[in-house]
Amino acid sequence: MNRFAALITLLRDLFYIKRLDRYIIKKFMSTYFFLIVIIVLITIIFDFNEHIDKLTAANVSARRIIFDYYLNFVPFLTNLFCPLFVFIAVIFFTSNLADHSEIIAMKAAGLSYKRLLRPYMFSAAIIALLTLLLGAYVIPKGNVAKVNFENTYFKKKPISVVENVLLQVDTGVVAYIRHFDNARKTGTGFSLDKFQNKKVVSRLTAQVITYDTLSDHRYHWTLHQYQLRTLKGMREQITSGAKLDSVIRLEPSDFVYTEGRQETMTSPELREYIEKQRMRGASNLSIFEVEYHKRFATTFAAFILTIIGASLSCQKRKGGGMGTSIGIGLALSFSYILFQTVSSSLAVNAGFPPMLAAWTPNIIFALIAVAVYKQTPP
Repeated sequence: MNRFAALITLLRDLFYIKRLDRYIIKKFMSTYFFLIVIIVLITIIFDFNEHIDKLTAANVSARRIIFDYYLNFVPFLTNLFCPLFVFIAVIFFTSNLADHSEIIAMKAAGLSYKRLLRPYMFSAAIIALLTLLLGAYVIPKGNVAKVNFENTYFKKKPISVVENVLLQVDTGVVAYIRHFDNARKTGTGFSLDKFQNKKVVSRLTAQVITYDTLSDHRYHWTLHQYQLRTLKGMREQITSGAKLDSVIRLEPSDFVYTEGRQETMTSPELREYIEKQRMRGASNLSIFEVEYHKRFATTFAAFILTIIGASLSCQKRKGGGMGTSIGIGLALSFSYILFQTVSSSLAVNAGFPPMLAAWTPNIIFALIAVAVYKQTPP
């Protein structure tokens, strides 16, 4: 009973939010969202100024610019720079508390630094959960319109025609297409070979193959002028016709890569795509694997950077004051983003393990967090 009561007391102390906790959480979250609004507005102004010539030349309507691009651009940007917003928010409001001697008063009342971190960690948990849910499920849906808008007006015309594509559709099933037009979702010179024990058991060919975009099924194709050859030992059965509706585990996106496509997939869709492409023997999955692991790594970054920010700014400084803390915070924030960019590039272009690339910034900054935490007076 004593152990059970001690556990109940521990859980109560852990999750019970007191007035001081509410005060710090309110300061943290209000500063965090204020920074988001300010920095996002500045970024939108610069982004619009950079692309105004292209938008004007293409005669894009204001409605499309706002609803198709910027309303989807803002959540994407917020999630992308979440570590920066968290770090600067912690540095800014904690330095303000220290400069007004509020932290000194808290410690004089018997509050330890470890106890002071509790509302910080609670706030970081809220931000981490929001980041995870938005990045995994919400933002990818909005990114579909954003990526299409960027590929249409800002970037070079995407490749929509490919030649001579060979890929593994399923275990022992290999597809080949001589020419595929992604704009029309139509290909020519199609074949589908099935193997058992390294021997061909059937071969389906078609002069023209078309993806049915109106079908409820993801893999619905229509084959024109088809022929099916089934081999049973020394015997061969041939079936042919003018048209055949078939389910083949292929999608037009399997033939043509669209820039930014990994940003348009939810985390379950991204994981499914990676597994499917691994089964097919695809070799260019690093950009998708980095994106998948980075969504989880960014979530944990909120806790790491909160500890560093609070530890650096909880003491009242002479001379530099808040400016010194904010300067250090900005330098470390951009260092974290730089590490993310460099490690991601190494994974995509130099064969660095994608999971390690996504988590390397967290590992480095976790060591920094431990070091600055130990240097902070209790």
